[in-house]
Amino acid sequence: MAPQLMPVMDAVVHVLKSEGVDTAFGCPGAAILPLYKALEKDGTIEHLIVRHEEGATHMADGWARTNGNVGVAIGTSGPAGTNMITGLYTAHADSIPIVCITGQAVSSKLHQEAFQAVDIVEIAKPVVKWAVQVKEAAQAPWIFREAFRIARSGRPGPVLIDLPLDVQQQQILWDPDLDAPLPVAEVHPHLPRVDAALDLLLAAERPLLLSGGGVIIGEAHEELVELAELLQIPVQVTLMGKGSIDEDHPLYSGMTGIQTSQRYGNASFLESDLVLALGARFGDRHTGTLDVYRGQRKFIHVDIEPTQIGKVFEPDLGIVADTRLFLRALLEAARERGIRREAGDWVARVQELKATLTRREDFDTVPVKAPRAYKEINEVFDENAYFVTAIGLYQIWGGQHQKAYKPRHYQICGQAGPLGWEIPAAIGVKKALKNSDPDAEVVGIVGDYGFQYLVEELAVAAQYNVPFVIVMLNNEYLGLIRQASIPYDMNYQVDIHYDDYGADNVKIMEAYGCSGRRVLEPGDIRDALEWARKEARTTSRPVLVEIMIEREANTPHGPAIDAVREFEPAP
Repeated sequence: MAPQLMPVMDAVVHVLKSEGVDTAFGCPGAAILPLYKALEKDGTIEHLIVRHEEGATHMADGWARTNGNVGVAIGTSGPAGTNMITGLYTAHADSIPIVCITGQAVSSKLHQEAFQAVDIVEIAKPVVKWAVQVKEAAQAPWIFREAFRIARSGRPGPVLIDLPLDVQQQQILWDPDLDAPLPVAEVHPHLPRVDAALDLLLAAERPLLLSGGGVIIGEAHEELVELAELLQIPVQVTLMGKGSIDEDHPLYSGMTGIQTSQRYGNASFLESDLVLALGARFGDRHTGTLDVYRGQRKFIHVDIEPTQIGKVFEPDLGIVADTRLFLRALLEAARERGIRREAGDWVARVQELKATLTRREDFDTVPVKAPRAYKEINEVFDENAYFVTAIGLYQIWGGQHQKAYKPRHYQICGQAGPLGWEIPAAIGVKKALKNSDPDAEVVGIVGDYGFQYLVEELAVAAQYNVPFVIVMLNNEYLGLIRQASIPYDMNYQVDIHYDDYGADNVKIMEAYGCSGRRVLEPGDIRDALEWARKEARTTSRPVLVEIMIEREANTPHGPAIDAVREFEPAP
């Protein structure tokens, strides 16, 4: 077929569809209406009207984290784009591929302070992989193709495309039948470095595999477990790598860190003599004090992004590669040497630590202690449930107590930590599953403070029949900041309690056409969770279980992985 004269936004919608976009999240405005006209005309991309543009970015983020494709968020000009910056930053920090599309004032008015004309490209540049304004209509399909390629390539991340209104209104020649996504280059490891890594692993007496978010993003979880079993090496995860190995696997050895960690995770790490870090960025809340973290052990750092190597500290061996391609090469090298190991003293030692250095969860006191809530969550929901959670004491308790079994089933905004992320992210997760697993359970675990940051997105879930369970740990405090204030000997402007329970979150749910239940006794948690699961299925809307927990409880934390303070006696 010869190229056709068509509205440029029709061509853009064709590109979106062929890139695998079946859902978009956004809010129309005057400066983006030609794109919306093209979406209406096509009719095959589902669109959810958000109540705040930040919510759109987090929905696209949750969508992308779940299916591995590029999420799409749409906004108009001016404040729509600036409202998207937090979501772009979040996606950038966690290597999540999304494309944000903004409308813009007509090109001839950009220098005249026209209504809602802002230089969103320059504003967004620090928190995206690429920010671009389309200046010629004929460029638009190609810029969108390049945007998706960039979002997927190397270390994935967000892209922003700004569309002046006059550009959107033009027509171009375009042949959809001759169009296709741009190829994404594979990053293969340098084989001599693979051999060097294998030599270091075999020479170590107490090696660990450290699985970061890059293992999940790179779909390398099967190769990770295969290598661990072949060489009988214990596996730890970072917070972003949670779910890359079943936490009931005999080689799982927990999580190291100064907040989200297990006692046995820190202990086994401190006894290790070599760490093979896969797609991990050595975040400060994972490492704590660097000299303790590094100790005398050796490090191999594998990352798809070259500039990540040596960013925090210099490893003994750095390897630039896709995590799956590296692990495949390492497995092949091991098999060529005829290597297959049996579990030895080191594996037995790690399993001993895992069995003995635990934290108590079976509290029956009132108010509820948070670990008890996670005990119930672990027992009620199975390995197929999808969880989203954000930032606060509940993030730390979750990292310490909640189990994950499969990749992409435990979604967390690890580096940016925006309050309010969970509700829109849960919507994105659920919509990502609409074709592959429409009956999958999605659970958002939230705090009472962050819950209200983007609470208006409940209206989106209600309007479009998006069911999920929300579990709130409510201490009527900015709990993490109260805890961080302890060294300052202060408890100032962090208490948000008033009346009986502060804001009545159950009534807030009801105001949005949803439902909720408040829990005061630990023995009632399970019944409430089971009720919420059933209610979400029945109503096809979000359902809240609000658990009133200790108001001034502290999570285990400390400055270094050998100096984590415990606030509860060991079991």
